[in-house]
Amino acid sequence: MSTTLVYTKNPTKTPEATISASGFLSSFRFQVPPTPKNSPPYPVRANVSQRCSSAIFCQELGLAIKPEQIAEMEAHVDDIDFEAAAKEEKATRHDVMAHVHVFGKQCPQAAPIIHLGATSCYVGDNTDLLILRQGFDILLPKLASVLQRLAKFALENRNLPTLGFTHLQPAQLTTVGKRATLWLQDLIMDERAIRRARNDLKFRGVKGTTGTQASFLQLFNGDAEKVKRLDVLVTKMAGFEKYYGVTGQTYSRKVDIECLNVLSSLGATVHKICSDIRLLANMKEIEEPFESTQIGSSAMPYKRNPMRSERCCSVARHLMTLVNNTLQTAATQWMERTLDDSANRRLTLAEAFLSADTILMTLQNISEGLVVYPKVIARHVAQELPFMSAENIIMAMVKAGGDRQVCHEKIRVLSHEAGAQVKQHGLDNDLVDRIKKDPYFAPILLQLDALLDPSTFVGRAPEQVVEFLEEEVYPVLKNYKGLESSTVELDI
Repeated sequence: MSTTLVYTKNPTKTPEATISASGFLSSFRFQVPPTPKNSPPYPVRANVSQRCSSAIFCQELGLAIKPEQIAEMEAHVDDIDFEAAAKEEKATRHDVMAHVHVFGKQCPQAAPIIHLGATSCYVGDNTDLLILRQGFDILLPKLASVLQRLAKFALENRNLPTLGFTHLQPAQLTTVGKRATLWLQDLIMDERAIRRARNDLKFRGVKGTTGTQASFLQLFNGDAEKVKRLDVLVTKMAGFEKYYGVTGQTYSRKVDIECLNVLSSLGATVHKICSDIRLLANMKEIEEPFESTQIGSSAMPYKRNPMRSERCCSVARHLMTLVNNTLQTAATQWMERTLDDSANRRLTLAEAFLSADTILMTLQNISEGLVVYPKVIARHVAQELPFMSAENIIMAMVKAGGDRQVCHEKIRVLSHEAGAQVKQHGLDNDLVDRIKKDPYFAPILLQLDALLDPSTFVGRAPEQVVEFLEEEVYPVLKNYKGLESSTVELDI
């Protein structure tokens, strides 16, 4: 899968602050090998960079930290010895201290001041917040790409009448484009919620072991202003405007709930969209892309299974369940913190972003190649439209001098007869033919074609599509660049 998108409201990204979706599983301090460029994964580099920045700011604020100590740490940001760290973690059973020890051996002059005043959550939680923000920055442009594709689809099909369904039973007509705006509306809500969750994130900052900043207050000999200044400097360094005013050892795990709430909600949206596409594929009205060499079934060569939509539904169901983990984690975060959260979060947060990334990229691929079959749709409309037109026919007869009650009774009898032809004999709906043959309806025979024009049954659907796109969708898309050129190629 590949896509190149830019979210214009992002802060400027440095190379080390850009992570790929495929690297997200390593985002939560997993032991992973270096990338081919011999640069450590973003999370590990962020951990080390925070230690360097903290040392720099502490020096600026008066601590006795030598320039050569800082220079030594900066020189080794990109050559983390993962093999040594893995061995050290096996011995210490502590991921952060394993890296502290290994980094200290790489930086012997700086070893005495590495991790000074900090706790594991200084590097761990702050890095997680950086990753959460970066994760949203990856997802938002992909969501915008889906919006752009579906908006184009809705506009192109705004005038195409189709059966609307309530209770999965034929109801009144709508249009293919209008139905797509229902999908778009939910995605617009998701874009707004994800952007809000992203912008609501704050930095943990420097808070110490229980959130009191006691260790830093001691380092600065009781100078509270320097402690507060350090908190501000570290926060600004990370690209955040604000830090959480109070924390325990960790930032509140309610933050994780807020992040996964919006992703789980996105999962519900995508599941609904792809379920609709699967149902429409069953009716042979709309299909997802299907390659010329694609095989639908090992036993049934004629099958054209909507496997992309099925995949989206499958992954979306998993995504929707993950928010429950964050609820449980926040509920069991005793006092200033427990370790109940650690292993669960390393799985849950990473899987949520990976799942969201997968369904968005797959949905973009689907929306780029949706195939509409107007003749099949028209046939389905024709099967139901005669029943729907009964009210229009009655009104026309009354205008022509007929009696409303008499006309209603005749339509009722003829409708039941036509319904029997459909249900009991498997024949087409012949209500219109029956009306044409009944002398009672002779005064309106010349009007019947106009009365049965599907476009007169869709209400304001075409106008609603245009209005919704102009008022709700296009303003959102203006915040993003590169949507037209981005493509998604599925390799699975």
